Amino acid sequence: MVVRRERKSRKLRGRTRTMGWGNVGQHRKTGSRGGKGAVGFHKHKWMWVLKYFPEWYGKRGFTPRGPEHWEEIRGINLSQLEELIESLSASGSLKLEDGKPVIDLEEYGYNKLLGSGRISRPVKVIVKHATEKAISRIKEAGGEIVVIGREENK
Repeated sequence: MVVRRERKSRKLRGRTRTMGWGNVGQHRKTGSRGGKGAVGFHKHKWMWVLKYFPEWYGKRGFTPRGPEHWEEIRGINLSQLEELIESLSASGSLKLEDGKPVIDLEEYGYNKLLGSGRISRPVKVIVKHATEKAISRIKEAGGEIVVIGREENK
């Protein structure tokens, strides 16, 4: 490997503290820095920002506000629930309790029961969340709904 003896840093060994930049302190004080911290990033240091921190400015995404936003809602409508009950009864994997089909929606990847559609038979549904419309329609059909985490079910 070649020894680089002609470098400026090698040439300036043993010289004065200004190292060839003159006797008035050029390249030494805060004036050469262009300001403290992030000063000038939108002005005279803009090319530096583009080169080294191109994602410094701008907003991306959002921050959820509370625990109710942290969980992904995977909902199923009453009409889809009716179809699920029919397919389970056809395959013979439907659980019965007191003559009513029992469905734990968490097993099928759902965590919320929505009230769109109709349900024609009494059914017992176990789910984490449910809308008021869904609860009333299940009860109208003669069924029962267990909402996990509600005060009235504890």
